[in-house]
Amino acid sequence: MRSIKKAYCRGVQTLFYAAMPFLPYRDPYIFGDIYGLVRFLSRSGISSVLLVTDSSLREMGATSELEGLLGDDGIKCAVYDGVCANPTVENVGQARRIYIRNECDCIIAFGGGSSIDCAKAAGARIAYPERPLSKLKGTLKVLRAIPTLVAIPTTAGTGSEATLAAVITDAKTRHKYTINSFPLIPSYAVLDPAITFTLPPHLTATTGMDALTHAVEAYIGRSTTAETREMALEAAALIFGNILKAYRDGYDRKARENMLRAAYLAGAAFSKSYVGYVHAVAHSLGGQYNIPHGLANAVLLPIVLEMYGDSVHKKLYRVGVRAGVCDSWDTYGQGAGKFIEAVRSLNRSMGIPVKLKGIKKEDIELMARHADREANPLYPVPKLMDAKELEEIYYRAADMT
Repeated sequence: MRSIKKAYCRGVQTLFYAAMPFLPYRDPYIFGDIYGLVRFLSRSGISSVLLVTDSSLREMGATSELEGLLGDDGIKCAVYDGVCANPTVENVGQARRIYIRNECDCIIAFGGGSSIDCAKAAGARIAYPERPLSKLKGTLKVLRAIPTLVAIPTTAGTGSEATLAAVITDAKTRHKYTINSFPLIPSYAVLDPAITFTLPPHLTATTGMDALTHAVEAYIGRSTTAETREMALEAAALIFGNILKAYRDGYDRKARENMLRAAYLAGAAFSKSYVGYVHAVAHSLGGQYNIPHGLANAVLLPIVLEMYGDSVHKKLYRVGVRAGVCDSWDTYGQGAGKFIEAVRSLNRSMGIPVKLKGIKKEDIELMARHADREANPLYPVPKLMDAKELEEIYYRAADMT
């Protein structure tokens, strides 16, 4: 990266870091189950909610108890269950129309990060009916309050229940972009491990590695605080201690509970300290090929960490010691190497591939430009890279055989 661009990026990041104590970060109120949530909504005078979910969850009956409880308490429940794996502008528009048609006064997102992101973006469009989503993307473009938003995660991965971010795909251009604004932080969240019991092993694996990526990128960046560093370290330790247990036995309540807490902590950490090039590249792959975000992050994480080189050795060593995958007497370089190998070992143990199929050489230049525009200048990465340098990540991740 050219010196002028580097100076610009670091300058912007310094300004955001200096402003952090004055920004309106907040934590959602946490319920341990849906019963407490419904009682609260009833007492609060909520009369009509929009439930945003996906068809698979609804068809398997995952939302039926919630819908029944809402009805029993006299709360009308309209449903949008058309969310796809990488939620689109069209998904958001459809959800918004159902909300308006049914005169709702609350949105409940039930599902993984896709459902929660769709609900957040729908809330933004309800607050700004005169603006398309393309005018709301980026940072601090949504300043008006959105409808009361409740997040009920069914995966322990995105941490979207704690974040100010929503990621949406423009299906026409195959471009994936982020909306980062404080009103998008859910007001309430339900963290109930029982809801995650039936999550299939491969989704347990990829969403869990998504959470690990959040923790690691939040920790190794240059805009951390004592609070976000501790949250990231605790999240990483919980994931290394529990992800294989949850993968092998979905009904291990303690493991599921610990993974939900890890995802929440990691989400809260990266909301304040941001992510990095793993996410920027993963978003471009999701937009171009619809590659699931957690899978992309899992494959990319060790590749990008190696490309950062010694700029991350000291911090990876500290994460590794806390997670129990390296020893306190290791050198920083040894500890970082052990940590990266431990990530790869987790992937292997859960059947996650080393490389991603479907990446086309002719698409890499464009995707790298998208990743460059997303990450630079905002993401406070340990080592700056421009679009040309980012292309190397795609080549290392691609299975072009």
